Amino acid sequence: MTDAPKNASVLLIEDHRDIAGAVVDFLEGRGFAVDHAADGITGMHLAVTNPYDVIVLDLMLPGLDGLGVCRKLRQEARSDTPLLMLTARDTLDDKIAGLEAGADDYLVKPFEVRELEVRVRALLRRHRGAVAREVLTVADLVLDTATLRVMRAGQVLTLTPIGLRLLTALMRASPRVVTRQQLERDVWGDVLPDSDTLRSHLYTLRKAVDRPFGRPLLQTIAGIGYRLGVEDGR
Repeated sequence: MTDAPKNASVLLIEDHRDIAGAVVDFLEGRGFAVDHAADGITGMHLAVTNPYDVIVLDLMLPGLDGLGVCRKLRQEARSDTPLLMLTARDTLDDKIAGLEAGADDYLVKPFEVRELEVRVRALLRRHRGAVAREVLTVADLVLDTATLRVMRAGQVLTLTPIGLRLLTALMRASPRVVTRQQLERDVWGDVLPDSDTLRSHLYTLRKAVDRPFGRPLLQTIAGIGYRLGVEDGR
């Protein structure tokens, strides 16, 4: 595998000394610049005072746990830095909690550091591959791909970074149906997630886009995929 893209930087927030040491040594050996914090409060401070390309965040941390760090970064600091969450918990509810807090991807411990590198690179490619500005509209839902501002019925919606990518793919295709496989390729590229990840993100997206409003837009087409639009068209 080639070295890291020029100037690629990673913030690792991990309290387990052996894991942190192995990750830092490996990523630095691959050309990444890596900063490390051993607790959530220090990690939060580093994340808001320095520009990073990717943040790798452990779920269980002293001081402020990973969910708390993630929420503060997304909601208070308004950070869109790609974030990979490390967790020893492999239940669907735990995955949903991390994704709802704003994580883009997750990796379950124990993990191979080579897989961590691949996922970090995938997050970096997607973040740096932002497309030209578009203003997408489906019914009363509007997405500006340059500002990442999403509104429905005049109300600003808060979405996770992955939720934004899913919504963008669905809005561009609307009113066509997008297969599950195509959505996974659009969002994750060649590094596909496990079977729960897309479902978890769509659950979170539906909560933000549809539940506060009277008319649902995000439709599940059984056995095929998903569609964004009203029953009688766009």
